[in-house]
Amino acid sequence: MRRLTVISKSLILMITTLALASCGFHLRSDKTLPSNTDYLYVQATSQNAPLVRALENRMNVYQIKGGPEAAPGLEDTTITLRLQPESLDRRLLSVFATGQVAEYELIYGVRYTVLFPNGEELKTSFEVLREYQDDPDQVLAKSRELNLVLSEMRLEAADRIIRLLSSQYAGL
Repeated sequence: MRRLTVISKSLILMITTLALASCGFHLRSDKTLPSNTDYLYVQATSQNAPLVRALENRMNVYQIKGGPEAAPGLEDTTITLRLQPESLDRRLLSVFATGQVAEYELIYGVRYTVLFPNGEELKTSFEVLREYQDDPDQVLAKSRELNLVLSEMRLEAADRIIRLLSSQYAGL
């Protein structure tokens, strides 16, 4: 009986490991940015823009040193991130029988340029998509929900920027 539980635990562990390995899962290191960088300098047209605030929030979570001002003495190890103004578009997905809009697809666009310490410059962009159901009878609740969805989209965009910084630099 005891031998069966040991075998079943081993089998479960082996299946789980195989499943994780086959889907491409791997543990990330604790350092998000490349090892030869010490600072992330964020440039934007407005330092109070929601994306800048979300990016600063995520930099704190990932323990990345950086901010809206260049760090004196760290020019050789600084990544400069130039954020372009964000864009938000809506695409109609469905309507009610009355002709009112029932569902939108929110398209949050992010464009930025990265200047790496080695002088390489990279321009890139991406979109974060969400479906949003509109209910004309609950306008106040839906406007709060929309603000929450936009906040989540900005946090996802900030996470994506940080991940892309690391992967783009590795590819140079």
